[in-house]
Amino acid sequence: MKVIVSCAVTGSIHTPSMTPHLPLTPDEIADGAIGAARAGAAIVHLHARDPHDGRPTPDPDVFAQFLPRVAAECDAVINITTGGGHGMTVEERTAAATRFQPELCSLNMGSMNFGLYPALRSIKDFRFDWEEPYLERSRDFIFRNTFADIERIVSNLGANGTRFEFECYDLGHLYNLAHFLDRGIVQPPLFVQTIFGVLGGAGTDAEDLLHQKRTADRLFGADYVWSVLGAGRHQTRLVTMAALMGGSVRVGLEDSIYLAKGVLAESNADQVAKIVRILGELSLEVATPDEARALLALKGSAATAIR
Repeated sequence: MKVIVSCAVTGSIHTPSMTPHLPLTPDEIADGAIGAARAGAAIVHLHARDPHDGRPTPDPDVFAQFLPRVAAECDAVINITTGGGHGMTVEERTAAATRFQPELCSLNMGSMNFGLYPALRSIKDFRFDWEEPYLERSRDFIFRNTFADIERIVSNLGANGTRFEFECYDLGHLYNLAHFLDRGIVQPPLFVQTIFGVLGGAGTDAEDLLHQKRTADRLFGADYVWSVLGAGRHQTRLVTMAALMGGSVRVGLEDSIYLAKGVLAESNADQVAKIVRILGELSLEVATPDEARALLALKGSAATAIR
């Protein structure tokens, strides 16, 4: 099976003071997504930022300032977040996906501690006033994704034909997904994004990845497409390992701001180009957007409400 390369363009984890290359404005987010697609990403995973100060925002009107351009200028699958950012309600987090009915949206598979505050140790000067308290609040923050939340999101968004990138930060999240599969709430093929390196979730040892893969194989058999996201400096090592095991990969400035040790990535395209080169050197083929659509049973871009 060909490797699906996803790119998470801006996210809600990093703040503007961590890197000058983080896309903040609608034009920058569109440029980042289009550049990633041209570099080989079949899927672009999109959050929005307040264009005035770079704060994560769930506002569909901000998404509307970049989604049509991304759809017009590349053929990548548009994947809209439902994870949002710290402090957003579930209703706010799903507002953009509800309005635009994308082919794909992310869906976190369990409530968890989600610690961003260790980043405070490495930031000397903050560009915006909101950044330091945003990171500090994660010390006492529970990222809510209850069984009722998940079922409601699947029901509401799935009614429009949207499918899901099931984000699994720990072993229990795989079992939560299996529960919904057994009940017929979700349908195969499942797109399972196993995530490593976020404080509150699974670690970054090779055995962590192997154990989650073995568990997913046992729970889902041939009914899923496996992908891996490695946070921070662990990104390249873990996604390369996953690809060698038959998995797909996710990179991008949401997940890691580095291209190499001590070297900031200047764009999402840089990260995509790097992993595409590595995959090529390993004799692995990268899926096109249409091949990704077929593998994930997506409805196609014409069936979305992105105009």
